[in-house]
Amino acid sequence: MQKIKYILFSILFFITFQVVNAQRFPEPEFETDYTVPETQTVSPRALAWEYMDVVVLFAALSIMSWFVLKKRSRKGIFWTSIFSIAYFGAFREGCVCSVGSIQNITLSLFQADYVIPLTVIAFFVLPLLFTLLFGRTFCAGVCFMGALQDLVHIKPVTVPTWISKPLSALPYIYLVLALLLAATGADFIVCRYDPFIGFFRMNATFGMFIFGAIILILGIFVGRPYCRFLCPYGVLLSWMSRLSIWHTTVTPSACIQCKLCETSCPVDAIDKPTIVKPESADKGRKRLITLLILLPVFVFVGGFMSSLMYKQLSAIHPTVSLAEEIKWEIDNHKKTGSEESKAFHTSGIPAEQLFADAASIQSQFYVGTWIAGTLLGLFFGISLLQHAVVQRRTDYEPNKSNCVSCGKCYKYCPVDKDGKSSLIQL
Repeated sequence: MQKIKYILFSILFFITFQVVNAQRFPEPEFETDYTVPETQTVSPRALAWEYMDVVVLFAALSIMSWFVLKKRSRKGIFWTSIFSIAYFGAFREGCVCSVGSIQNITLSLFQADYVIPLTVIAFFVLPLLFTLLFGRTFCAGVCFMGALQDLVHIKPVTVPTWISKPLSALPYIYLVLALLLAATGADFIVCRYDPFIGFFRMNATFGMFIFGAIILILGIFVGRPYCRFLCPYGVLLSWMSRLSIWHTTVTPSACIQCKLCETSCPVDAIDKPTIVKPESADKGRKRLITLLILLPVFVFVGGFMSSLMYKQLSAIHPTVSLAEEIKWEIDNHKKTGSEESKAFHTSGIPAEQLFADAASIQSQFYVGTWIAGTLLGLFFGISLLQHAVVQRRTDYEPNKSNCVSCGKCYKYCPVDKDGKSSLIQL
């Protein structure tokens, strides 16, 4: 199986070098001698092909859910993952992407003139719906980014809790930042800083190629580093998975406490049995009450600290950055010579109007950073509350929130579907 992984991984990367991309948007017209450089972006597709992508997504989710829950087949999960990398990655070049669709959905909610395609809505909703029903089977391998990381994971290393716990907060920060920038029309940072699409399109900057390479090299040892410590869509999937009606289990029948699966999960999502002592339960109740009292404090502090950065964040918006550039030109009585500055001066728009638009956008960022900060404070408080609640477990169980349904724990369980164990009883 390891040799097959190496061969398939090499073939998939060879395929990406053969992909030729066409320019997506028409060239802007400048009244200067500026020449627009060639870009490597995905070509527009016929509407029928876009609907075909939705059909393929639905089929892949259905097949993957069947392999995870019904067949409990790691081989089936593996080969479905290979298909996802080939189709959604190499062939479709990562577009449409469910991870990036959260930005399109947000922009459509806050800007009435933005028309969102139905296919993008489908790519956003379908994985969430399947997760609510069957757990994170989308993460198991239908998501080509997760599948690619799973493919290179060949030398597992356990990440210490004191490292993984703080890093697990990064997806929440990334999520609220992506929502804020999308809602204000500033940027789609999830797409801009996607570490893997550049490999398939061969048009990423040198820095993004390095970033993607680092993620893949890290993924050799750490199970799915992007999924666990960066993916903003994973936050939504974890919420849905927590409420899932059906979910994969470590064992197909009764757990016999053999402990063979204890370290089998690549993302450390297996919860061990717990023994709750009366005194620890009492301490847990006291911590719970204290945290409930402190929860409003976390919310306010998060909002206040975040609001202090609204000016810096608003500078990401092209209108605000242009206004700052024009103001610098006026104050220093010289031109910067940038293409943005030249385009503005030839547009005939008064500087006062530009400054007013920029001020309005900064006001939106001020409100948005308060909301984003309060959400982060709320997430932090809820996370502490979850750790304060004493949970009783008698078996080894997958953590429904963090389990990505990869099925790698299946082979470690010696119990078959009839409840029989293959272990020799001594």
